[in-house]
Amino acid sequence: MKLTIVGCTGSFPGPGSPASCYLLTANDGERTWKVVMDLGSGALGAIQRYTDLEDIDAIFLTHLHPDHCMDLCGLHVAVRWKPGGWGRGRIPVWGPAATADRMATAYGLELDPGMHEEFDFTNWAEREAVTVGPFTVTPFAVNHPVEEAYALRVEVVEPDKDGTLVSRTLTYSGDTDSCAGLEEAAKDADLFLCEAAFEEGRDDGIKDVHLTGKRAGEAAAAAGARRLLLTHIPVWTSQTTVMAEARPVFGGDVAVAVAGVHYTI
Repeated sequence: MKLTIVGCTGSFPGPGSPASCYLLTANDGERTWKVVMDLGSGALGAIQRYTDLEDIDAIFLTHLHPDHCMDLCGLHVAVRWKPGGWGRGRIPVWGPAATADRMATAYGLELDPGMHEEFDFTNWAEREAVTVGPFTVTPFAVNHPVEEAYALRVEVVEPDKDGTLVSRTLTYSGDTDSCAGLEEAAKDADLFLCEAAFEEGRDDGIKDVHLTGKRAGEAAAAAGARRLLLTHIPVWTSQTTVMAEARPVFGGDVAVAVAGVHYTI
């Protein structure tokens, strides 16, 4: 499984990165599948550096804040108005129950048909897995001030170089503060892609919104994750600071996500 960091800046796009968007690719032995976790502000342009839009097999949204979903509006335009027609059917989109109506409202459409002609919307059911090609994705409810927010546990079984089937797990926190659901989603993950938008000391008075580097490290340690990749870092948060907070509490490898970088899991 390969992870491409399309966008990793928290809350809104920064000068070097769009907001949250992550491309995953894996092969099921017959073809390569591509799925997207979140499609935040500014991500639609950047993702075209790594894939044709028509090659996207599914989109998984963690929650409905604009920095995680708003570029679905632009993708709607691409599907609906491409000269000569869109080469595939509707794109499957999993997300919170309000996803279809929220996107239609954002674009100024009537709710019926809204964007249903371009996207096949399915609502998450907490801890009920869905399968797309080699990807099995399970949503875990987490601690963020919206009606529905999820961390996503992504598991892939794919053939190794010698043909042996190998299982790999990536967990993506979405946006959350510390909670049991986050730790359960990240249990024994090979890679834990975890937000760290806040800093210790600076943001202590804000609860149940975001993690600090320290709290991300604590969650990774409690979950037994193997690698920690910090992400969703806003322009006003220091990458150096959140890494320094995470390292004393997590014994594994710690790094900060960088837009355009690929990781093999």
